Amino acid sequence: MAFSSDRKNDKATRGALGPLDRAVSRGECARTMCGIAGIISSRPVAADTLRAMTERLRHRGPDDEGTWVDDSGRIGVGHRRLAVVDLSPAGHQPMKSANGRYLLSYNGEIYNHAEIRREIETGFGPRPWRGHSDTETLVEAIACWGLTAALTRCVGMFAFSLWDVKERKLHLVRDRFGERPLYYGWVGGDFVFASELPAIRLHPRFDNRIDRGALRRFAAHNYVPAPLSIYEQIFKLQPGCILSASVDVAEYEPASPPQPGYANPHLGLERYWSYRQTICDGLAMPFEHESVALEELEAALSQAVIGQSLADVPVGAFLSGGIDSSTIVALYQKYTAQPVRTYTLGFEDPAYDEAPASREVARHFGTQHHELYVTCRDAQDVIPKLPTIYGEPFADSSQIPTYLISAFARTEVTVALSGDGGDELFGGYNRYLGLANAWKQFGRMGPSMRAMAGNALSAIPSGFWDGAARAGLKSHQPNFGGKIQKSFRIMGHAAGTDELLSGFLDEWWGEDAPVLGDDDAHVAQAEAGLGSYLPAPMRMMYRDATDYLPDDILCKVDRASMAVSLESRMPYLDHRVAAIAARIPLGFKLRRGRGKDILRKLLYREAPRCLFERPKAGFAIPVGQWIKGPLRPWAEELLDRAQMSEEGWFDPDVVQRRWLAHLHGQRDSTPALWAILMFQAWLREQRRPMALAA
Repeated sequence: MAFSSDRKNDKATRGALGPLDRAVSRGECARTMCGIAGIISSRPVAADTLRAMTERLRHRGPDDEGTWVDDSGRIGVGHRRLAVVDLSPAGHQPMKSANGRYLLSYNGEIYNHAEIRREIETGFGPRPWRGHSDTETLVEAIACWGLTAALTRCVGMFAFSLWDVKERKLHLVRDRFGERPLYYGWVGGDFVFASELPAIRLHPRFDNRIDRGALRRFAAHNYVPAPLSIYEQIFKLQPGCILSASVDVAEYEPASPPQPGYANPHLGLERYWSYRQTICDGLAMPFEHESVALEELEAALSQAVIGQSLADVPVGAFLSGGIDSSTIVALYQKYTAQPVRTYTLGFEDPAYDEAPASREVARHFGTQHHELYVTCRDAQDVIPKLPTIYGEPFADSSQIPTYLISAFARTEVTVALSGDGGDELFGGYNRYLGLANAWKQFGRMGPSMRAMAGNALSAIPSGFWDGAARAGLKSHQPNFGGKIQKSFRIMGHAAGTDELLSGFLDEWWGEDAPVLGDDDAHVAQAEAGLGSYLPAPMRMMYRDATDYLPDDILCKVDRASMAVSLESRMPYLDHRVAAIAARIPLGFKLRRGRGKDILRKLLYREAPRCLFERPKAGFAIPVGQWIKGPLRPWAEELLDRAQMSEEGWFDPDVVQRRWLAHLHGQRDSTPALWAILMFQAWLREQRRPMALAA
């Protein structure tokens, strides 16, 4: 079913070009999304291997490909291109700088690249530009100012490799929040890197073992946190970082994942941007008046939306009807004369169906709105594809609707704006207030009384709490009963709000871990935490922005959208918006028992609040019910006790206890069980030849 609005936005009827349309008419939108791969070896790089790794990333870049091997034969770089702007051969990669010093293989978007070009020409004179791609802008900016100075000027999302011919050094770079992925590591005596893990697995000497420490964190969090990957000696480059490697780096494998500040003659890792520093700077210069904060936020977010709405291919936006996506659509429509194309999923189960709310929002703004109603079978049919789509174990079940909405949008557009990042920057998750308020009550009890109360309340079946939510909130909160049970159990034994949050984000906190033989030796935290003197909600938001956001939310969206060659863009993650958000006091964000208050006020400038006065709901599906119903045979095959014992990754007794409690309705363990199921499905996929898995 599809719905399209015929009603035009009032501004569109005036026939005047908005800032967005004028920017398009000036040609300020040369961008490309891609996949990259490469090898540094102590022996000649095999061209067939490089091409195979690059080809494995075709879904990230179906429009063009290129490979390059250094004259010495020891370094090779590959590239797959999804052309979004400057569709001509002038955007071909890998791309050399005009002076021949740098070779760039780039996956990303530099939204302000036209301004950077003008700055280059002002400071260095007219340039012999070959085209109008942001790839060329970036490599020439590096040639003019150096890598770090060029990065500080860039507004965008990116992951790229830069080979310095003069210094014989490779630099790997990832954007500030981690919107684009980049893996690197050591395989069979070679140093390798790629946008996704399956490309690295195609190296002919790949035999890296599964990392049990990474598996432990995956089971706890439903994703593998950076800098770890699921494999030993293969790592994720942390957001906001530069990894620099000498030509002999293949011969020097570190004993543990490099952390920022790591340096030796062969390998170095440094931050060029820190969200922690952004928060500290914001705390030092807070907005004193909410009206000023609101004006600054609107200006910064509007600038981000305008910049990210430009392309030489069709652009649209995801619309859930919630605060985050609706604000993006409101500003997008405000600055363009044409109706924005918006996309929403609807579900046959009304408890999970956001389509009616999205439809009302779309009608108000006059967008060209499209709905896709999907059945349980449609969603379940995606599950066998997930191990291939994600490349390593990943278990946020909203990965399924994210893939479906991406595939739906891709039928008409090549680029889609999303509202991701709004919760982390503006305090949108219910736990920011819920956990802190609950601890105020529980924390007053003595340890023994608190343990007794926590144990008693967490023993109440999850179905009771689900019913209470439906009666009290008049809506369905995904996995609400399971979250309440977990919160009470943890509050009964936690020492404070930091441990409460850590426990809430660990599906096995305080219980026997399901992973066998894990020595828990790795430390995998994106950045040092904020000071304990700051309010608990602020510390929670910071932790989510540096861990959960890049490794769960952004990973989910990147892999799902790139699987169908759709480019996703996230205006909230413009670092200039983040800097403004950091200056907004917590009291302007969390107010009257709810989050994102200042963002709501910005939205209410463009739309009536009655459209949004409803409880927050996640982008969810009833996977917990499915694995007890139509998916039960699939689940029980993957959780087979004998098979798990033979494989040796999970303790079958521990897993079976959670499984049976879930089946009998005693405890909703959807996230914990989904993680194990996704690992088991992924493990089976790894046994297939890569040619078949591609």
